[in-house]
Amino acid sequence: MPEKKAVVFCSASFDIDERFNDLARDVVRILFGCGYGMVSGGTVKGTMNVIAGEALRLGMEHKGVLPVFMKGVEYRGLTELVWTETMAERKEEMRAGTCLAVALPGGIGTLDEVIETLTLAKLGRYPGKVVAFNFEGFYEPLKALLDHYVETGMLDRPSRRLIYFPETLDDFLACVQ
Repeated sequence: MPEKKAVVFCSASFDIDERFNDLARDVVRILFGCGYGMVSGGTVKGTMNVIAGEALRLGMEHKGVLPVFMKGVEYRGLTELVWTETMAERKEEMRAGTCLAVALPGGIGTLDEVIETLTLAKLGRYPGKVVAFNFEGFYEPLKALLDHYVETGMLDRPSRRLIYFPETLDDFLACVQ
């Protein structure tokens, strides 16, 4: 696995607009081009399947992390596969050794992963950069909520600045270089 690793959180749904999967492929290509290895949820479901396929096509190092109750949905072309007992252990293992956490547009699991990672960054327990790709405004509600937290004193401004919301591939590239 390369020295630089990025964990990518993304959708497990097959019912999303293909534009989100096109974005995911572009993000994997950028990460690869910048010398990153990738860690993900490692399944054949939704965008996780898309990023795994793109990583395999590129010859990119890709570690997948799944809880044992998901046996049978693992992507077969992973460079490394790690099994955990719980979803909490899965998230911890996914982040381990990474210097970048990228949330692509995704569902409630992706939201959980990015918020937990942001919380850990705030507490000094995640040293990497946290990025939520705000493709076509997908993460505007999260940005607004975090800004509301700042306005009400529930979150300090330095902690709010720990998460980046790139809107374009060029913005994303600037975040990860």
